[in-house]
Amino acid sequence: MGRGWPAALLGCAVVVAVLAAVEGAVTYDKKAVLIDGQRKILFSGSIHYPRSTPDMWEGLIQKAKDGGLDVIQTYVFWNGHEPTPGNYNFEGRYDLVNFIKTVQKAGLFVHLRIGPYICGEWNFGGFPVWLKYVPGISFRTDNEPFKTAMQGFTEKIVEMMKSEELYASQGGPIILSQIENEYGPQGKEFGAAGKSYINWAAKMAVGLDTGVPWVMCKEEDAPDPVINACNGFYCDTFSPNKPYKPMMWTEAWSGWFTEFGGTIRQRPVEDLAFGVARFVQKGGSFINYYMYHGGTNFGRTAGGPFITTSYDYDAPLDEYGLVREPKFGHLKELHRAVKLCEQSLVSAEPNVTTLGSLQEAHVFRSPSGCAAFLANYNSNSYAKVFFNDEHYSLPPWSISILPDCKNVIFNTATVGVQTTQMQMWADGASSMMWERYDEEVDSLAAAPLLTTTGLLEQLNVTRDTSDYLWYITSVDVDPSGTFLQGSQPLSLTVQSAGHALHIFINGQLQGSAYGTRQDRRISYNGTANLRAGSNKIALLSVSCGLPNIGVHYETWNTGVVGPVVIHGLDEGSRDLTWQTWSYQVGLRGEQMNLNSLEGSGSVEWMQGSLLAQNQQPLAWYRAYFDTPSGDEPLALDMGSMGKGQIWINGQSIGRYWTAYAEGDCKNCSYSGTFRPPKCQSGCGQPTQRWYHVPKSWLQPTRNLLVVFEELGGDSSKIALVKRSVSSVCADVSEYHPNIKNWQIESYGEPEFHRAKVHLKCASGQSISAIKFASFGTPLGTCGTFQQGDCHSANSHSVVEKNCVGQQRCVVAISPNNFGGDPCPDVMKRVAVEAICSPGA
Repeated sequence: MGRGWPAALLGCAVVVAVLAAVEGAVTYDKKAVLIDGQRKILFSGSIHYPRSTPDMWEGLIQKAKDGGLDVIQTYVFWNGHEPTPGNYNFEGRYDLVNFIKTVQKAGLFVHLRIGPYICGEWNFGGFPVWLKYVPGISFRTDNEPFKTAMQGFTEKIVEMMKSEELYASQGGPIILSQIENEYGPQGKEFGAAGKSYINWAAKMAVGLDTGVPWVMCKEEDAPDPVINACNGFYCDTFSPNKPYKPMMWTEAWSGWFTEFGGTIRQRPVEDLAFGVARFVQKGGSFINYYMYHGGTNFGRTAGGPFITTSYDYDAPLDEYGLVREPKFGHLKELHRAVKLCEQSLVSAEPNVTTLGSLQEAHVFRSPSGCAAFLANYNSNSYAKVFFNDEHYSLPPWSISILPDCKNVIFNTATVGVQTTQMQMWADGASSMMWERYDEEVDSLAAAPLLTTTGLLEQLNVTRDTSDYLWYITSVDVDPSGTFLQGSQPLSLTVQSAGHALHIFINGQLQGSAYGTRQDRRISYNGTANLRAGSNKIALLSVSCGLPNIGVHYETWNTGVVGPVVIHGLDEGSRDLTWQTWSYQVGLRGEQMNLNSLEGSGSVEWMQGSLLAQNQQPLAWYRAYFDTPSGDEPLALDMGSMGKGQIWINGQSIGRYWTAYAEGDCKNCSYSGTFRPPKCQSGCGQPTQRWYHVPKSWLQPTRNLLVVFEELGGDSSKIALVKRSVSSVCADVSEYHPNIKNWQIESYGEPEFHRAKVHLKCASGQSISAIKFASFGTPLGTCGTFQQGDCHSANSHSVVEKNCVGQQRCVVAISPNNFGGDPCPDVMKRVAVEAICSPGA
């Protein structure tokens, strides 16, 4: 079969009995992926190239490497690469080759998830909208038009990778590819057609002869030689569908996505580390964090619908590319601890022994040594266990890692790295003078795109060239109607398939209605202020991103589907559904390109007192600003606005919506099975207030900022802000497992190293003050620390002396260091909160 796939793989279980000896060969066996004949424990992280900018890529990838990753995983975004049939885009944020070469330059591998269906909370699941209109097509099933298009794009990507010599079989970084994505649940819906399709997809992919293995995630029936893999919050109960395939976890969910009107979902790092350690102790050898850097859904790329512009995902690198602590640092220590056990893990099967009712040990003994994982599955209490002639104390819901079967160098629930608190602050240097231009609702339908009887589905009209579609009709009212004499007012009901709807009668906004991600449909019922004679009814239907998941989602409707009915006329109710309707795609401002540097000057913008009318619906706002000094990432504070879109220098930041979050933001515990509703934050606040402004989109002076506001807002309060570290905290026990000092030379001998507190502000900052310090038994968490019953009076002065004025500092946890032991025979901790401020 050429580069890397022995022909026997296509048939049966001889799978990797013969290890390829050629340089760059990637194969697998039941224990692991083999690179150049060597089994590897591989840590991977998802970084999606269009969700950041090319100038960010090198920094993101280097931080991923610093965090202990071996592999970068990314989807391939078909709708970004082929926006119209046969016309390809591989530039800017879509420069896939440049992205992969940047990974290669950093010395990391790549897992390329071609799909080409990706889900990913991405518009239309990554499919281009034109695909929906290919005659006779049916997505993701045994359908010839779909298979032809899918194969064509897959071949395009594979040939591009081959021509650039990017596969490992050619000396490049790509060690794995993925075909399809999470097909299992959908395949069951399709039955025999689904089975036939997935077999075809596997055969098609393997036939492309990439020289590296192919993967299918969430697909139990992945045909040989394709490896089936797991996605989820936990994957320790997963087993491959054949005994000669390795255990792979293609999506270890680091957090969760957000939707407008929802809370921020966060996953404690203690639980994420626990999930990874459980997978490794079961025999797992490939773990990918989804996401490692989530980034931003620029433009109209967010799918769902109702997915926020931020795709932060509570990832180890936040939306802006900054390190999120303690998630980044704790996982980094986990990766190092596992790598110290690697040779035992990839060459031996675990011997599992019971240590208690909810405790067990996984021991890997090999010629290279012995490694052990001690697990406590009790989510409520510590467990004292006896293992290998030693006593060990295991925190709730945790795993301790012993690379020599003796010394604990890491525990998933014991976090020793610092916690970083971030702030968004305006430095006052970017004040903006605003101008306004109003959409001309009264002139709608003067030159409609089309006029027809009845209501049309939105996507069929817009082809997703705009979020906006106007439905326009007229209603004649008899001047003698009794309702005009002040009796019961008229009302209007509108049924829509979603996603948002604004009702205008005679140019005046009557009301708005919205669906949700769970139920896109809208049922509007409001007052209709009609007058005698002719009345113009204009319904502005707004898309909030196309669906990205679901059986046959290409057939789902968007827009006003009816009925549309006026109630309260003398004749009773009047159904407008089958009247003559005119349609206008997009906004007048979009047609004039008001969001661009060129088009912005094509209209007369209002200034001064005319601008002071706040809460004006369908208004465009324009301002210029200079780029502030400093290296901090930038964002726009849109908390004073309603709903709309943002552009800077003609490039779309994305959709904004000041929708307030509803949820349960009670205290969150790391222990116990995690699900997205478990750890919520932001209740009662806008789901998203700040919108990332890539610095590479800016010029030193006179940057054009354009905002389109649907509902009305106060543009004077929009501010450009910087994101930076406000404070750093540490909370470390004197007996904290210390991987930094663990030496393989002392293998098998119990050892103790004094734990230390490490604090570090961001580059360009220093520790300006110590807000809290206690050596003893402090209470609370970062931001809410309090002194406990045991406290050394010297705590603050010791930390202050070591840290103030420094960018980073280290404080040893020793009674001598704090002037004595304030409470003998009690395990003590040091808790510190330090303020970070600009300065050398």
